[in-house]
Amino acid sequence: MEEKGMDEEHGGDAERERVEGVWRNIRQTFMDMSISNGNAENKHDDRRPSPPGFEDLQYLRGFGNGFSSEAIQGALPNSQNSPLKCPFGLYAEQISGTPFTAPRKANQRSWLYRMKPSVTHEPFYPRQPAHEHLLSDFSNAKGCVTTPTQLRWKPSQISEARTDFIDGLFTICGAGSCFVRHGYAIHMYAANVSMEGYAFANADGDFLIVPQQGRLWIKTECGRLQVSPGEMVVLQLGFRFSINLPDGASRGYVLEVFSGHFQLPDLGPIGANGLAEPQDFLTPVAWYEEQVHFGFKVVQKFGGALFEAKQDFSPFNVIAWRGNYAPFKYELRKFCPFSTTLFDHADPSINTVLTVPSEIPGVAVVDFVVFPTKWLVAEHTFLPPYFHRNCMSEFMGLIYGLYEGKAEGFLPGGASLHSCMTPHGVDTLTYEKTVAGEDDSKPSKVSEDTLAFMFESSLTPKITPWAFNSPDIDPDYYKCWIGLRSHFDQGNANLKVTRQESPRSP
Repeated sequence: MEEKGMDEEHGGDAERERVEGVWRNIRQTFMDMSISNGNAENKHDDRRPSPPGFEDLQYLRGFGNGFSSEAIQGALPNSQNSPLKCPFGLYAEQISGTPFTAPRKANQRSWLYRMKPSVTHEPFYPRQPAHEHLLSDFSNAKGCVTTPTQLRWKPSQISEARTDFIDGLFTICGAGSCFVRHGYAIHMYAANVSMEGYAFANADGDFLIVPQQGRLWIKTECGRLQVSPGEMVVLQLGFRFSINLPDGASRGYVLEVFSGHFQLPDLGPIGANGLAEPQDFLTPVAWYEEQVHFGFKVVQKFGGALFEAKQDFSPFNVIAWRGNYAPFKYELRKFCPFSTTLFDHADPSINTVLTVPSEIPGVAVVDFVVFPTKWLVAEHTFLPPYFHRNCMSEFMGLIYGLYEGKAEGFLPGGASLHSCMTPHGVDTLTYEKTVAGEDDSKPSKVSEDTLAFMFESSLTPKITPWAFNSPDIDPDYYKCWIGLRSHFDQGNANLKVTRQESPRSP
């Protein structure tokens, strides 16, 4: 038995030497190509500059642009996408986010030029132990709950056990199914360690991640991003990524869409400018790792389940890329809000950052809405959010501060869910304080130290059993409205409505 163990050890050493030899040859190829192209000294400098820290990253600006980026000058082929021999002996690989035949204005794909193709891995096997709190098929989900009751969750506690982004991810609610490419899922995450030795890829849909606590240092096949609380990042279908936690414990929200990709909303009568400006979206520049990684794993979310495969290299080995399909981030404080300037309210849809439209014009599978700092200038108007019943379902989260519609109970890191036609609005304390004040019609700045957001969908969500039965759910949420009393006074001239003013009154 001991001799067999020694043989296996020697065999492992031989395999390690073989793979390291392959990488030495690749690096030498880079050097030889640089020399043969002339200006060897400069080429050597361009080949491997000292990598900046995540705080010093450079980005490409724009939304949906056709980008191109090189970590090594000359790595992108000229005049074609897939030449017989790519520069520096690289492999050409396309990643398609839409069908080949999608209309050109909607077609999304990028070409990646990498040291080894992503197909170079062992077979995928179900990841063990299985993740029991992820769900991507709500069409026949056992144990899920539907309720018209208003729901609110307190912030999730971050476990003291070692938990990375994948293991700390859990589903709150959703609708539709990844199998039919229609619908969405809302998750939250609470993690305390970085992803080491493996990458994650989602074959079910796009992830939109909103960190609430702790920065995220994200490696992707297109480059690196730093995402802080107050920002959001979109990691599209298929891209491999890993998330490091430079601040330790981290917590946040995740919107997963199965129906296409996020896009900017149409502005309509607003005109050409405003809301989320395209130039404020940031896409990473090419960056790569060239180390040998024995036993590196790729974890893939597929049909709601997790699978993993081994390979001997980092998937972040892309030297150059070009196309319009790449991860991006956005700082929510750069959102340019619009509102009414004389009386009454604009509807919250005016705060839409990104949308995933359905096949029905004007109806979204899901919208991502932000509630930023803004001035309120309307006269004779109840300024907090109005009482409402909505055909859409609204999931709200709070990144920091005190939301203007809730005087207490809605905490940063917490969440609320108001499903289709479920009544909601400001709580008792906020209402009474507002109507007791004098209407002096002076402009006021709200949410200056607050940042809240909403995932809004036309699809009615099913709630997972672990979210519905969570110890973080607030059983007293309904009480914030119970104290609302009737202010009806028929003798009050300001409230009196005559038949002449309203001829349809009975």
